[in-house]
Amino acid sequence: MISHYFEFGDRVTGGISASVAHQRAVLERLGVAYTTEPTLEADVLHCNLMGPRSVWYARRARARGIPVVANTHVTAEDFGDSFRFTNALARPLKPYLRWAYDHADALICPSAYNRRLIEDYADVPTTVISNGVDAEKLAGFESLEAEYRQRYDLSEPTVFLVGHVIKRKGLETFVGLARARPDVDFAWFGPLDLSLKGRETTRLVETAPENCTFTGYVEDVRGAFAAGDVFCFPTHEENEGIALLEAMTAGKPVVVRDIEPFAWLEDGENCLKVSPGPGESDVAAFAAAIDELDDAERRRRLGAAAAERAAAFTIDEIAAAYASLYREVLAA
Repeated sequence: MISHYFEFGDRVTGGISASVAHQRAVLERLGVAYTTEPTLEADVLHCNLMGPRSVWYARRARARGIPVVANTHVTAEDFGDSFRFTNALARPLKPYLRWAYDHADALICPSAYNRRLIEDYADVPTTVISNGVDAEKLAGFESLEAEYRQRYDLSEPTVFLVGHVIKRKGLETFVGLARARPDVDFAWFGPLDLSLKGRETTRLVETAPENCTFTGYVEDVRGAFAAGDVFCFPTHEENEGIALLEAMTAGKPVVVRDIEPFAWLEDGENCLKVSPGPGESDVAAFAAAIDELDDAERRRRLGAAAAERAAAFTIDEIAAAYASLYREVLAA
């Protein structure tokens, strides 16, 4: 039996929560019994966030010979520019994570980029396993197009993004793009929670132009992928990006910042990568890519290639990787 524990699970949302859901779908698909409670009666203790309670159980599990695996969803590098006070906490977070991750027997990194960062945190074996994408969750999204376009007054081609509205994900660039292209609709689908954000995030949202819509939380995320035409992801730091994988799975063309986390994507083949040239502003560089996708046929071809590439990240694909890891830690 696996003790599949998600500390702070009742408060943490977004990509980490989605990853945990995908992992539990994997366990069910593999027919592996699990509990969501931390327990020392399990064969493996699997922690998704290494908070103090997780570390407490990890220490005692290892003392009893129970292998401990932990996901490295959190790094100091991607903690900043997220919510209020996260910049102040990012510096002391790194030594804490070094101590916490050191209590695991194996660390699960969502990407090669995350693995490179984590190898500076702890001397613990690492395995790269994607957070994955649940294609079944997106099934039938196309049927919601008219409803969600009408709800948010969006016209084709709509440039969109899905996830928590935080500065790190390129909020300033996204708003700047909308201002630079007033004839194009921009929509950011995801929780606002301005009371939890810094002053700059609040200012950017409140001063955004009329063609830039912040929907807030949407109950059915399929509506976002139905109403959106071009997934624009100007994030500055990312461990992987589940929303990106979902957009690709939905066959949407994606525009991303040319940063190391997206090295697995091929510019011009299954995405468009943006890297401002000398003297070129961030907004101008992204605007040029958005203009390139004004052509519907170009969007269709790039989106189809994106969907083909995303097939490597399905629940079935990551299930095999998790099964192999569990066998390894139990045999060690």
